Amino acid sequence: MVVDPKQFLSDLFDAAVASAQPDKCIPQYLPDAPKGRLIVIGAGKASAAMARAVEDNWAGELSGLVITRYGYNVPCRSIEIIEAAHPVPDEAGLNGAKRMLELVSDLSEDDTVLCLISGGGSSLLPLPYEGLSLEDKQSINKELLSCGATISEMNCVRRHLSQIKGGRLAVACHPATVINLLISDVPGDDPINIASGPTVGDPTTCADAIAIVERYKLTLPDRAWVILQQGLGETPDMTDPRLSKVQSHMIAAPQIALEAAALIAQQQGIPAYILGDSIEGEACDVGIVMAGIAKQVARYGQPFQAPCVLLSGGETTVTLTGDGRGGRNVEFLLSFAIAMDRQKDVYALAGDTDGVDGVEEIAGAYCDPSCMERAWAQETNPRLSLSNNDGHGFFEALGDSIITGPTLTNVNDFRAIFIAQSDAVS
Repeated sequence: MVVDPKQFLSDLFDAAVASAQPDKCIPQYLPDAPKGRLIVIGAGKASAAMARAVEDNWAGELSGLVITRYGYNVPCRSIEIIEAAHPVPDEAGLNGAKRMLELVSDLSEDDTVLCLISGGGSSLLPLPYEGLSLEDKQSINKELLSCGATISEMNCVRRHLSQIKGGRLAVACHPATVINLLISDVPGDDPINIASGPTVGDPTTCADAIAIVERYKLTLPDRAWVILQQGLGETPDMTDPRLSKVQSHMIAAPQIALEAAALIAQQQGIPAYILGDSIEGEACDVGIVMAGIAKQVARYGQPFQAPCVLLSGGETTVTLTGDGRGGRNVEFLLSFAIAMDRQKDVYALAGDTDGVDGVEEIAGAYCDPSCMERAWAQETNPRLSLSNNDGHGFFEALGDSIITGPTLTNVNDFRAIFIAQSDAVS
């Protein structure tokens, strides 16, 4: 069977993204009509598309407010959509978060809040703890994004410096019933780490946040230190009685997306192996490890026989040392390509399922055995590009960027490595 590697890997990426589209995931999780009102709130890159799916499948009255990333708006009839900045929060997100708290401040026990949460919600719901400014929040966010902290570590600090994260939004909804519909973009699918868990109990403490700040030597405003050191930022935990009427449903997740991609591969006669849905670590290190596995398959048929495709997800990190155009998926892919050193018959694609890798409107990139040779022909040094965190610049110059536009969902990073047989590539 002859396969076009780039088209094959693109088909797998498309299948992963399609599996997490809200119009497919939402309908089966909608609640029965409540005695009182149905209020829809939410935040994240998929939240507007989720809101539209709710409206399209709900027969009764509803109202609400959700906040999504600029460019991810999906028009709704009864639910207001606010666009705000990601990954560094802005004034629009701050005002939206304030309005959301006001919207749920006078609910009764007969009311139901349908909360639509997806990746990106942490930046889109920036309501700093009393005494902190939006500028403080922006500076803290920038440090967290560049220090190499994991997503769970970043969100722990965010929760304890917020008036809305870490279950505080659910507390504001009390005594109404809260039903969370979650699209996971985090390793392990823990609800507390999806948009920093605004409507679920928080098992972490201010002491945990302090340990993270000290571990990465972050610089915090004086007021932030006071909030953490005096325990002012403690969040409600899972035993808080105000959270007793909270229900959570995971409607889309990285593992589901990887399984959807694996099915497409198998339908094309290519065995697919899922290596993990929650792989973390420095993107460049993960690239080296994945290259080692791919080489073993290509050279020795271990642990799998070629042809096959290796699939993985999760969220790697990048510790910034340069001033390039970044992106953790292209950082991974460039490191992978360098480590492969023009190994024959190995092709790879890495992309963010939300369509944005880092801050660029580029989902990721594709690489093949010729990419190193093509780069040198353009007098581009791959190792210098990697050390400068310039994966987007590197792959864009080769014409190998993957651009999808807003996908209206987010189930984290997607990586596919195709190890072919020489006579099976077109």
